[in-house]
Amino acid sequence: MSGTPTLVVIGGGPRGTGVIERVAANAAALYGGRRLDIHLVDPYPAGGGRIWRPDQSPLLWMNSMAEDVTMFTDDTVELSGPVVAGPALDAWARDVREGRVTPDAEPAVLAEIHRLTGQDFPSRRLQSAYLRWTYERALAALPPGITVHEHRTTALAVTGPRGGRQRVRLQDRDEPLLADLVVLTVGHLDAEHDPEQSELAAFADRHRLVHLPPDFTADTGLDVLPAGEPVIVRGFGLAFVDLMVLLTEGRGGRHEDGVYLPSGREPVLYVGSRRGVPYHAKIGYAWSGERPTLPRYLGPAQAEELLSRPGPLDFRRDVWPLVEKELGHAHYERLLAAHPERTTLAAEEFAEKYAAAEPGSPDLDDLVAAAVPDPADRLDLAALDRPLDGVRHPTAEALQEGLRDHITADLARRHDPGHSPDLAVFLGLLSSYAQLIRLGDIGGWWHGFFSYLASGPPGPRLQQLLALSRAGVVRFLGASLTVEADEERGVFRAHSATLPGEWTEARALVEARLPDPSLRHTASPLLRALHEGGAAVTATGLLSVDPADSRVLDREGRPHPRRFALGPFTTARNSGAFTRPRTGGPAFRQNDDTARAALTFLRDLSCRGRLAS
Repeated sequence: MSGTPTLVVIGGGPRGTGVIERVAANAAALYGGRRLDIHLVDPYPAGGGRIWRPDQSPLLWMNSMAEDVTMFTDDTVELSGPVVAGPALDAWARDVREGRVTPDAEPAVLAEIHRLTGQDFPSRRLQSAYLRWTYERALAALPPGITVHEHRTTALAVTGPRGGRQRVRLQDRDEPLLADLVVLTVGHLDAEHDPEQSELAAFADRHRLVHLPPDFTADTGLDVLPAGEPVIVRGFGLAFVDLMVLLTEGRGGRHEDGVYLPSGREPVLYVGSRRGVPYHAKIGYAWSGERPTLPRYLGPAQAEELLSRPGPLDFRRDVWPLVEKELGHAHYERLLAAHPERTTLAAEEFAEKYAAAEPGSPDLDDLVAAAVPDPADRLDLAALDRPLDGVRHPTAEALQEGLRDHITADLARRHDPGHSPDLAVFLGLLSSYAQLIRLGDIGGWWHGFFSYLASGPPGPRLQQLLALSRAGVVRFLGASLTVEADEERGVFRAHSATLPGEWTEARALVEARLPDPSLRHTASPLLRALHEGGAAVTATGLLSVDPADSRVLDREGRPHPRRFALGPFTTARNSGAFTRPRTGGPAFRQNDDTARAALTFLRDLSCRGRLAS
């Protein structure tokens, strides 16, 4: 092994790419002209990694418009390192069209790039090309002494002493990589069955049924779902949307003028969930006027105060009231500014009284009721979260009609600038997320709520869902869905609170959701070994990391000097590895902190001349 310092990055998707981009941005100031070998380990192509790989169905879209996706920092990101500007996805596509950029992409993807607008929802294959270009640009920006070596394989384990080189064992070679530092950016995790999924799988085996556990829909073998047969689908988020597309258009069906024309090869999808409704559609209009004043009630000072409290935080008691007041502030500030005719108080008077009212208090409720006459203009987060609570339908057909009405109303509202306070709430959610990642593991509810309100499907996907419902290919089951394994009848049975007394039977069950990001149930030998080797995990199974620079913590709370981790499996999880332009991009700040800590450590190690063997 040479005396050149070595950094191993495990995971070559957007997060690993972001770390390398930040290494390139900070190297001149922190590392000088020293040599460094970076080994990037991922079985999938660097840039997109597994989720954004190029070889997936062209039917699968991003759930963001092209103008809302960037991999580059701007002056809204809190950085210690330099801002390095770069194009958002729509601007990059324009650069391709005008000949300034030549991406490595197939003809079909190039054709999509040439017709892309900022308001389009690109295919994931197109995003893969953008991410690959971002990765190649980051490589080109590295100083001459820093070299990246790609390993298209899987990392199985990281071992080694706290004070010495780490050993990264790879799947396809006998000798490990020796690393002075390791950064884990492995993204979303596969999982072993939890007890419930194990029981369902065993039941399916006994009765020759189909059971598809939580998984990435693009990687799920859907051929086992026969045409014309009922399938119970538990989960109504983005994984369901992918499933819906692959089992309809993916089997030859077509959408024409709001009507679905079936191929005859589709199963019948009976879908329900805890909420019983799909995620809210992406907002379909742009912001106008001044941005909301965020953060206001949940900013760095409030986050620091929460962290200073003794004992563990209770999300509902300690954190949620601040989130609720922050979102209400964003909503009503916009309502009063953009639609004052729908309020009875001047903006200044409302703001003063709102600031004085305690979150969730009767005083706050009374203020809103007096100032905002129309309930449709008020922010009711509980009703948004569980829109079917207390709703009962007498027949299955009444439920179908009721859900279609709900989806139609959501589409209309999310595309109506007259309801622009909804967009202000979206920006408030992004701002709140940026603060909450400082708090560590706050439980799974917040992430689900954020995704439901802020990270839903494109509007056209919900229009397709309506067409599939009218065609009878999708049937709605309702809220508080329960699924049972009926040993006597040898079928899966589903029931919801929305349709009392009615059960749906099927010989197939699909869990339409991603696996939980828990190290306790992960199928990754790398992370399982890390946990077994002493890395700390939280009550929900997230890997504990130091919020300052994402160093992995041990069970005594000590940061490992040579191991870092970034991503959804850690306590520093956030809303994504890329973000909207000019919204702060907390993942970019984390990447920068980690890259700077790594470069500083490696520089000091090199200067001391004590590269351990």
